[in-house]
Parts: sequence; structure tokens; C-alpha cells
Amino acid sequence: MRLREKVILITGAGSGIGKSTALLFAKEGASVIVNDLDSKSGDETVAEIREANGEAFFIQADVTDAKSVISMVEEAINKYKRIDVLFNNAGISGIGKLHEVDLDAWDKTMNVNINGVMLPSKFVLPYMMEQKKGSIINMSSCIAEMGLANRASYSTTKGAILALTKSMQVDYAEYNIRVNAILPGTILTPFVENYLKQSYENPEEAIEQIKTRQLSGALGKPEDVAFAALFLASDESKFMMGSPLYIDGGVVFGKNA
Repeated sequence: MRLREKVILITGAGSGIGKSTALLFAKEGASVIVNDLDSKSGDETVAEIREANGEAFFIQADVTDAKSVISMVEEAINKYKRIDVLFNNAGISGIGKLHEVDLDAWDKTMNVNINGVMLPSKFVLPYMMEQKKGSIINMSSCIAEMGLANRASYSTTKGAILALTKSMQVDYAEYNIRVNAILPGTILTPFVENYLKQSYENPEEAIEQIKTRQLSGALGKPEDVAFAALFLASDESKFMMGSPLYIDGGVVFGKNA
């Protein structure tokens, strides 16, 4: 019960990494506020948590819309009186070289992946500042530390989130608020499966190619990232501040001979 009595808000918790994290956090004793734009998937996450005798509550909200985020945070505070941990997990992919990217697609990726982290943080922070304690976990990507073909918009957003994480940590350390980032490699989620279908004629062949660039020789699972998030959400990581945590199977700093 590493998260006993903690109240945790997870954005994009209807599927993939967000869902796996919500299930794990509830198992570890947290009261989990499940956020997603898709009410069906969000309700399914909550139902699974409750079936396992966990505590969870769903709030539908668009993390790119300030009014929607304010309403979500206020609803969470009214129910639980505080938010101890915020996991900014919601995000979308972005495909293409810079000169090829459609401008509307570029703007959407910027909006979801950057504003979708900024807005929940902005409106949760005053409550954490008042209680003088909190942990914020931002979803970046190992792509923030490396070049990868056809990912201009996505890599831009994930680099921005890593920079934002470090800046936030400096600003809020005095309030005993920790801000850290998770940098996953390729994790096999519905998010990645959809990207593979969009980007490759043969997704299965693409998976085998991707495996070769990771020292692990395998793709990560949502649970791999969920356990990293658990560490950052718990008091065990109290000395981690403004840090990137790599969950990438060795893709960034490793190289096969």
C-alpha cells in the first residue's frame, strides 16, 4: 500500500499507460480520479478498479480547455478535499517531417501535448501550494533526447514537456512540490498500435524493426511505465526533483554492436 490515503488525478486514464497506472495506483491504496475525454473508456477503468475493491471516480474533461479543466479540478477538490499527485498522461501522436506536416495537425499536437499538461498543472498547483506538498508527473518521451525520423511535431512537444518539468521544479520546490518526467521508449499500447497502422504498410513488420533499436529486444508494456509512475507518486522518490526517468529499454543510451 505504497500510496495509502493519497488522492491522485490521472489524465488520459481510459486506456494504455493511463489505465494501467490507475489500476496499479488503486491497488496501492490511492483514491484515483480517472480523467478521459472518452466517458466509456473512463467508466470502464473505474469499474475495473471498483471490482478490485479500489477507490476511483471518473471525471470527463478536455485537458486542452481551461474551463473544462477548472471544472474537473474543482469537482475533484469538492469530493476529496485535496489532490496529492497529478499525473499528466494524456497525449496524442504526431507524424511527418516538418515540411510535410499539416498545420492543423501541428496545432492539435501542440495543443494536446503541451497545453494538456500546462492546464491541469496550472489549476492543481494552487491547491498543492496551499497544502505545501505534492507530486506532479509529466509524460515526456525518450524522443526528447534523440532524433527520430518523421516525428517533428511529437518530438517538439515532448522536448517542451521536459523543459517545462525542470522549470516548474525550480518554481515550486519551496512549496515541497516535486515535478518529474517519465521518458518512455516504444510501449505497446492502443496509442502506438494506431500510430503503427497510420505509418506503416505492415505494422507487424514495423514492430520487429522497432524492437531492434532497443537493447531489451522487446517493446515495453504499459505496466512498465505504471511502476515508474508509482515510484514517482510515492514518498520513496522524495529526493527526485526535476528529473527525467527513462523507461525505454535502452534505446537512448544503449547501442547494439
